[in-house]
Parts: sequence; C-alpha cells; structure tokens
Amino acid sequence: MPASDRSAPNISTLADMCLGFLAENPEELLGFMQHAGLTPDALRAAIGSDRLQHGLIDYFAANEPILLALCANSGTTPAQFMRAWHRLNQVG
Repeated sequence: MPASDRSAPNISTLADMCLGFLAENPEELLGFMQHAGLTPDALRAAIGSDRLQHGLIDYFAANEPILLALCANSGTTPAQFMRAWHRLNQVG
C-alpha cells in the first residue's frame, strides 16, 4: 500500500466525521442538504450509502472553511482529507 494511502483516513470514517460535523452545525447541514437536493427523509434514508459518503467528502473538499474546521476538530490534516478525496476521484 502506498504511503499516501496509509495516511489517508478510511472513506467511511471520513464521511461519518463529515456528517457528524454537519449534525453539530445546523446551518451547514442545511447548506449541504440544499446543495445535494436532499430532504430530511432522503438524508436519513441515504445514511451509510456510498453515494452519500462520496457526496459528503466532495462537499467538504469544495468548501475550504468547513474542511478546515472539520480537520481542526478531528485531528485529521487537510492533506490527509484530500488524499482520501483523490482516491475517490481518480482519473483513468
């Protein structure tokens, strides 16, 4: 396993951290739901799905202020987060 993969968090764990952050920040949660076109029921139904996990990680990767806040609160570095994001978005 390449060193970059070892230092990047597990995708499921990272998505759970993102969702936890949003749950603690209702305004940010609303922003995510609006961005993703999710109703509260649809969000609840999607929890644990690959699609929601990828959407959460994409949302944080594109939103530097909440990415930095998440990293500061979780002990994950922005570089580790982005390595996980790159694993999800490999070209080729």
